[in-house]
Amino acid sequence: MIVRFVSSLFLCLLPFGVLAADAPVAIALHGGAGTIERDRMSAEIEAEYRTFLEDSISDGYRRLQAGEEGLDVVVAIIQRMEDSPLFNAGKGSVYTWDGQHELDASIMHGEQMDAGAVAGVTTIRSPIALARAVMEQSPHVMLASRGAEQFARELGIPEVSPAYFETERRKRTLESYKRRKQAGLDPNVDHKFGTVGVVVLDSQGNLVAGTSTGGMTGKRWGRIGDAPVIGAGTYADNRSCAVSATGHGEYFIRHTVARDICARMQLAGQSLQEAAEAVIMDELVVAGGDGGIVAVGASGEVSMVFNTPGMYRASVSGSGEKRIGIFGDEP
Repeated sequence: MIVRFVSSLFLCLLPFGVLAADAPVAIALHGGAGTIERDRMSAEIEAEYRTFLEDSISDGYRRLQAGEEGLDVVVAIIQRMEDSPLFNAGKGSVYTWDGQHELDASIMHGEQMDAGAVAGVTTIRSPIALARAVMEQSPHVMLASRGAEQFARELGIPEVSPAYFETERRKRTLESYKRRKQAGLDPNVDHKFGTVGVVVLDSQGNLVAGTSTGGMTGKRWGRIGDAPVIGAGTYADNRSCAVSATGHGEYFIRHTVARDICARMQLAGQSLQEAAEAVIMDELVVAGGDGGIVAVGASGEVSMVFNTPGMYRASVSGSGEKRIGIFGDEP
């Protein structure tokens, strides 16, 4: 039985209050979706996640209120997540089957619909920063692997040793995954999930979306998921919305999830929430795809929808409402 977990059902008033300016600002972020359940998480770890989500969403909202451009805010908040071992991006990235790390990221600006992406990088501390550089300083949209790393070196973007991404937690997850896989058993691990993403509406009325990930536990053969694919894991258009996705990337690519949500708003006249639910709770469920999205609309409305037991998420809407959640059963 599929239960519709729509996080917009639980709200709490933001202490910052409603913006006095005529132009609203809004922000939403996610830290991955999957089998995230209360009875599988200690109180200490839950508190750590909630504190991180609270600090990150508050920082991002303050930056937007201060007039910072959406691109700067998206990159800054995603970099906080890339530097944390709590999430499957940057420092906390999962391992490939061969025990390596291959990172992906993308970013899109909704005014001119500019975009940049990188895939399969192994030495870039902040893939989202490199994705922005691809958008702003190259004639291309997506660069991959060694070519992306060469581009980074030419620009002087910091590189790190692949050892920087090593964590015991992710190493144990890979070992468990491989043991069960080789024994012909269900891997019993959310190897498909764990992307991070941020979407914003800034004070200039621009929508920006960004996504970063370490990919899928045990992935092979240079697999690339939806995170760096514009229209699948990331999309922004000032005429509709900005979307960042997390989940089983193959399904998000096949169903062009991020673009579909925006297109439903622009072409079919659906609200942001209607469009997000139709794609995540109907189309993806029928197809067998698991995951979720965070999205912000041109008027400051926010949607955070997922069809999994949980999704790390936080938002502040244009009206000043703040939401923070982890589990699907939260009020």
